[in-house]
Amino acid sequence: MLYDLIVVGSGPGGYVSAIRAAQLGGRVALVEAGDLGGTCLNRGCIPTKTLLASVERVNMMDELEQFGVCVTDYAVNWSRIIKRKDAVVTDLKQGVEQLLKRHQIEVVKGNGSIDSPGKLAVTDNAGDTRILEAHNIVIATGSVPLKDMVTGYNTPGVIDSDTALTLREVPRKLLILGGGVIGCEFATIFQGLGSQVTIVEAMPTILPMLDRELGRRMLAVLKRRGIEIKTQSKIEIIEGDGNILSAVLSGGERISADKVLIAIGRRPNSGELKLEKVGVKLGHRGEVLVNDRMETSVPGIYAVGDVTGKIPLAHVASAQGIVAAENAMGKYRTMNYEAIPQCVFTRPEMACVGLTEQEANQRGIEIRVGKFPFAANGKARCMGEADGQVKVIADATSDRVLGVHIIGPHASDLIAAGALAVRMGVKAQEWAATIHAHPTLSESIMEAAAAVGGMAIHA
Repeated sequence: MLYDLIVVGSGPGGYVSAIRAAQLGGRVALVEAGDLGGTCLNRGCIPTKTLLASVERVNMMDELEQFGVCVTDYAVNWSRIIKRKDAVVTDLKQGVEQLLKRHQIEVVKGNGSIDSPGKLAVTDNAGDTRILEAHNIVIATGSVPLKDMVTGYNTPGVIDSDTALTLREVPRKLLILGGGVIGCEFATIFQGLGSQVTIVEAMPTILPMLDRELGRRMLAVLKRRGIEIKTQSKIEIIEGDGNILSAVLSGGERISADKVLIAIGRRPNSGELKLEKVGVKLGHRGEVLVNDRMETSVPGIYAVGDVTGKIPLAHVASAQGIVAAENAMGKYRTMNYEAIPQCVFTRPEMACVGLTEQEANQRGIEIRVGKFPFAANGKARCMGEADGQVKVIADATSDRVLGVHIIGPHASDLIAAGALAVRMGVKAQEWAATIHAHPTLSESIMEAAAAVGGMAIHA
């Protein structure tokens, strides 16, 4: 059978790409060696957010008295938390399976390697190999945790973001190497469930990819919760005797822990595809090099998601998957990375889109900044979640919104409005003049936009 498109990998880039090609009338096959849904659904976005939902309930129990609700006692059951996490993942995985069936996409189980342009060899668990042929191929094999840069990474008790989701119990003491998104989210999870958490970050601050003001605010929040944070530090070596781990920092300090979580990033998963054999160019980290149409250096071969080394976010992978599928099916689409929202699911949440103040200054853009605190927002005060603020960055000349940065309740939901404003080039005062419902958290966005021109009412 000759397919119009074969997709290798069923994560949010792969299965979305397969569905879009099928929607356009293509005959599509999807090759997957593991579970449908890829890292995001099975070992990333969904399981971690499910655990965070449990942590949120624990936090609510601790805060109920201030809402006039008295609870004398409660217990955290880790095994039930994990069971619920697994159930959520299973349900969503079945949903992906049904979507693929509905669009008549053939799922082929096994590891794929490209023999030649248009030909893919798929080897199943039994060792049997099947050759698939297609006009086009999309590579969507994602990424794997990066941990072998640390001496002692293979010591028993050293875990990564995948294995952290399968722990049998909550560690009493947890050391996290890496203060990025993954590290901060896991710190929130395990501290909320009772772990004594320490974060070691090589950069001067945690979350260095975000607006500096948000990073400083989150640093203060995590420290206030009892999380110890050591910036401008590195772990030189991890040692262990099977019961307790010991990590030596670059300054000579030694920290003991039950578990050490390495959360310093992920690397593109391109090794098993034998891409160099067919002429697909790779970068120095093994990333598949693509243009803005998601085309590789070989005609008919596309790549999407983490394997491209671009922005490692599930929603970016899905957008890339749609672009690749439409180009493979004869249309013309390009990727635009200017309005990509990023979210950090700590408590409070953080979210941003567009330029930071630092990036605007580096580009020589004169800006005006408007801020509005959630402490002045009625809905946030009713919810008891008044920490944080909305920050809007606008071009000083045109008033066009260039960036939106939020730390506070439901930041991950609110940022969608910011993404639309940045993408459409909305002017801050136009945004401020848009009537927002009261009482809602979204009023804080309206007020921050008004603050760009010094016209906020409640601040």
